[in-house]
Amino acid sequence: MGVGLKFDAERYIYPSRRSVVFGAKGMVATGNPLAAQAGLEILKKGGNAVDAAVATAACLTVTEPTANGIGGDLFALVWAHGKLHGLNCSGLSPKAANLKTINDAGFKEMPKLGWYSVTVPGVPGGWAALSEKFGKLPLTDVLAPAITYAADGYPVAPAVSKLWRAAFVGYSKEKGDEFRHWFDTFCPDGRAPEAGEIWCSKCHAKTLSLIAESKAEAFYRGALSEKIDAFSKKHGAWLRAGDLAEFKPEWVDPITVNYRGYDVWEIPPNGHGITALMALNILKGFDLSEARENEKTYHIMIEAMKLAFIDATEHVADPRFMKYTTQELLATAYADERRKLIGETALLPAPGTPPKGGTVYLAAADEAGNMVSLIQSNYTGFGSGLVVPDTGISLHNRGNNFSLDPTSPNVLAPSKKPYHTIIPGFLSKDGSAVGPFGVMGAFMQPQGHVQVVTNMIDFGMNPQEALDAPRWQWTKGKNIQVEQGVSNSIALSLAARGHDLQMMPDSTTFGRGEIIVRTPHGTLAGGTEPRTDGLVAAW
Repeated sequence: MGVGLKFDAERYIYPSRRSVVFGAKGMVATGNPLAAQAGLEILKKGGNAVDAAVATAACLTVTEPTANGIGGDLFALVWAHGKLHGLNCSGLSPKAANLKTINDAGFKEMPKLGWYSVTVPGVPGGWAALSEKFGKLPLTDVLAPAITYAADGYPVAPAVSKLWRAAFVGYSKEKGDEFRHWFDTFCPDGRAPEAGEIWCSKCHAKTLSLIAESKAEAFYRGALSEKIDAFSKKHGAWLRAGDLAEFKPEWVDPITVNYRGYDVWEIPPNGHGITALMALNILKGFDLSEARENEKTYHIMIEAMKLAFIDATEHVADPRFMKYTTQELLATAYADERRKLIGETALLPAPGTPPKGGTVYLAAADEAGNMVSLIQSNYTGFGSGLVVPDTGISLHNRGNNFSLDPTSPNVLAPSKKPYHTIIPGFLSKDGSAVGPFGVMGAFMQPQGHVQVVTNMIDFGMNPQEALDAPRWQWTKGKNIQVEQGVSNSIALSLAARGHDLQMMPDSTTFGRGEIIVRTPHGTLAGGTEPRTDGLVAAW
């Protein structure tokens, strides 16, 4: 270690403030500065917002492996050619998956680590699909910054270093031989890298190059799929090359509700973005004109979120297996009935009966009007704890979201998509794009979406304020967690209403968001997450 100033990059004893960032020609906002700048570099080289988004997403697999990877899933909303397009790149469970095996092994819920939690990854296919449909530059050019960072190394960001250490401790408890490749890849020195320390992954760079040159074919029907197949077979797991070969990106029609004159958009199920829309449907029947930092406002929003979430966990699954349609869950009449359940005290939520009828987020925009809301994830941290040898591919654990209840529409079955937590968001008004937004963080995501949307629309906050505001989250029953920024008087008042309140000392579980909106001047305004290493890169 050379001469230099020593300091603690994870300690900040004074409050700091970020300003809204403005740009005219283009903007990229995400949780890692190097990835954001890579996206901006692609814009300056003649790429559009989609190229920038894919470049940023690929960089994030390198610079923030604690939350996503090549072996994860991807959802995106793209505003192009005057309309919004949806992309669902979540994969199916292996054809060999079966409930009996899990039950016979004695599991009471789907395992979080190991092979049972692995479904077909969608990230590489998502990059290729976005590039082919909307991109201007070759995928080899778009993935070049990520390949360089992987091959030559980069200084690890503070929030990433913290999560890396936690993952090292967690995976160190796993004794199976299949987990050793995670340590070989991500902790070759027997420890997690420190903040500011250079880290590289030559095998990750080679894998990204193969994906770029083959437009992801190598991952699903080539050399990489063969390596995944061999790794799975060695450990007697379900996933096979045939499962990978059948993967297809799915272009979908985004779903929406109108909230006080703005159209709020999400990806339809199997994702749980519908949860945010159901909550907003309930909330629009309330007057939220009082100040945000008011215990009544908190109470109403929490109650609406609880009702929406309990419905989503009961009803949302692979749409081929759902008992109720998206239209039924978003019906105005159903929201009206659910709204009636909200009173002065905390309720214990139960699912209703509709009428029959660890993740990274990024936002990108360009001067031509294209905008992208993109989220990709390994689900919890690095994912399953499995890394395909000599590839840098950390396999996600999205299968953990399957249910073992045979009566559930989300029960584990072969060739089925699980309930999915990653959700990109988008705002439009009167048929014109306003901009992309998102808050990553597993089951915090729809709760974060509702909070940033109401912050901007109901309380008139700018994008940075909307992200800075203290957050709450419902976890189960009457249990509510709140950040330190929530005032003591509000916390006491909520407890008096019957909420089981917990003031959290750390903000890690409250999600990390980004927002880009178009201003009345035709310029772009961006906000980035103060709870992580985020940056808005503007031009």
